[in-house]
Amino acid sequence: MCGRLALTTPPDAVRDFFDYTDRPNFPPRYNIAPTQPIATVRYEYGSRRFHLVRWGLIPSWVKDPSDFTLLINARAETAAEKPSFRAAMRHHRCLIPASGFYEWRRTSEGKQPFWIRPADGDVMAFAGLWDTWSDPDGGDMDTGAILTIQSNRMMSEIHHRMPVIVKPDAFETWLDTANVEAREAKKMLVPIDDDYLVATPISTRVNKVVNDDADIQNPVDVGETGAKLNESSKPDSRQDDSQLDLF
Repeated sequence: MCGRLALTTPPDAVRDFFDYTDRPNFPPRYNIAPTQPIATVRYEYGSRRFHLVRWGLIPSWVKDPSDFTLLINARAETAAEKPSFRAAMRHHRCLIPASGFYEWRRTSEGKQPFWIRPADGDVMAFAGLWDTWSDPDGGDMDTGAILTIQSNRMMSEIHHRMPVIVKPDAFETWLDTANVEAREAKKMLVPIDDDYLVATPISTRVNKVVNDDADIQNPVDVGETGAKLNESSKPDSRQDDSQLDLF
């Protein structure tokens, strides 16, 4: 799953990585949570554009968001068929810039948080979906969700789901909803290479959304059995059909 992320890469570096035409200026965010704004990159009017959306997708057909489940993640295996995501997979695919994300591993002492980032680089792209919801008074709100997939070998030692990460050479294909159908785009939704990410145990300060500072990413010593990711680690193999599990 993916219930917290960070975008701390400088705006110019993010723009260079995604090659969008806008020049947004945004502050570093170390603890982005659902219902807060997240950055997205989409293709429109012949170029890539930057947009902020609310994290938690609301399909356009929803009448009352207060009665609708908060969809922060979409399962890559079924998104093209699910009513909540089907239209977005066809027409509203996007990339979500992130410097890294957080995940929690269940241990005998509780849930140990990890800061997970690219092993080589400062920013990466999650596969995302977005949609526009219109309220009865005519106001529009763009919302989005992160696609998740079965974890690769490294991430499986922490959690059984992970975000779908799109490499730069696949950006154009994923964003091209006019020419790339949903069934073809779905083939791109696979776990990233096992050595793409590195995970660092951090303190439980990240659990509180109000803690939005660089210190939450500081490594902690949780002992030999708690921090080391190796073949003896037991992955979280719980079956989970929910799109909502933050931790």
